[in-house]
Amino acid sequence: MSSHPATMAEATRTPSKILHRGLPDEIVIWEILLRLPPESVLRCRAVCRAWRLATSTRDFLLAHHRRQPSLPIICGYGDSFAYREYILVFDHRAADGQLQCVARVDDTFSPHASCDGILILSKYDISGALVFSVCNPVTRQHAPLRQLSGFSILGMYLHQPTCEYRLLLRGESTVEHLQNNAGSGCYVFALGSDQPPRYIGTQETPFSLSRRSTALVRDSLHWYLVEQRQLVLVFDTTSESFRHMRAPVVSGNSDIFEMDGTLGIYSRDHATRNVDIWVLHNYEGEVWDCKYRVKLPVVEISGQLQSPHYSWDVRVVLADSDVHLMVTYGKCLCYVDTDGKLVASFHRGRQILHVCQGQLKQTLVQHNFFTALQGYSVNPCPFV
Repeated sequence: MSSHPATMAEATRTPSKILHRGLPDEIVIWEILLRLPPESVLRCRAVCRAWRLATSTRDFLLAHHRRQPSLPIICGYGDSFAYREYILVFDHRAADGQLQCVARVDDTFSPHASCDGILILSKYDISGALVFSVCNPVTRQHAPLRQLSGFSILGMYLHQPTCEYRLLLRGESTVEHLQNNAGSGCYVFALGSDQPPRYIGTQETPFSLSRRSTALVRDSLHWYLVEQRQLVLVFDTTSESFRHMRAPVVSGNSDIFEMDGTLGIYSRDHATRNVDIWVLHNYEGEVWDCKYRVKLPVVEISGQLQSPHYSWDVRVVLADSDVHLMVTYGKCLCYVDTDGKLVASFHRGRQILHVCQGQLKQTLVQHNFFTALQGYSVNPCPFV
């Protein structure tokens, strides 16, 4: 069973060897190596056996994961050599281009959900059915999720009472292996379980919910119900029950996002190129404030475009408590602040860029549920 960082007591840090002449072990491990990005930690393990052992302990891996930022996930489709899909993250703090590739996968796979550095990938098989798999792009662990055939995924979360990573699913009456012929409704599946998805009720969920963004706040998943513009659907991940909360009245393209422990909803007006950003000022009282109205810098963004044949996509993201907008248009990604200023723009050769659902908090933690899944392997397809 996987353990969550918040529930693990840190092991006693007892230095065993001098890792670096002149520097105490405590400084080398917990002030230097701990601050490195995951790929640098992996490279450091080749320096010496002592570093490999020190950076492989459960205590170090959990502490390292806690320090990682949650970064927006971006897909890059195609390149000059082959049509492949690149899983990228956007790190505004980085000095080397800020768009960083964390994995290259077979061109039929796409990120579908994420939690604590774990990604759910989806693809269409030769029959046209949507199938799923789970992976950690840093450790390159991967396993198919054959039990989920015919289901749609609404969200992913850590169930605090059991420390299990679980998927919230929607099943239709046409799915052949529904538990006890329960029929249409919501189901829960624990990663690593050999049991079929568990039926939890007939909560009314729009079919489009699986394609909407999910915000995990206060141990609850939240979706903005576009079809019911004054409601947010809430799923308590501890009790595994649903409820509703009020939402602001917004228009245009709208979606939800997490913002410093609370919720935000943004809407884009195609005609005016304005983006309104609402923030849940009081969670218990369900009080929302319209905190920003951003006028997109259309002229500046248009100057970065290489093709007029794509439609704009706008997402709101959080960076060190600052709200920013990410605008993708074909092969260009633009980073805009709440004053409407174009901060930066990015291209990756011939790749078409698309902002995906969720964020990635990279981890080197080895989760036990992987080895319990049939077909588990490391460095397999879809990784290339």
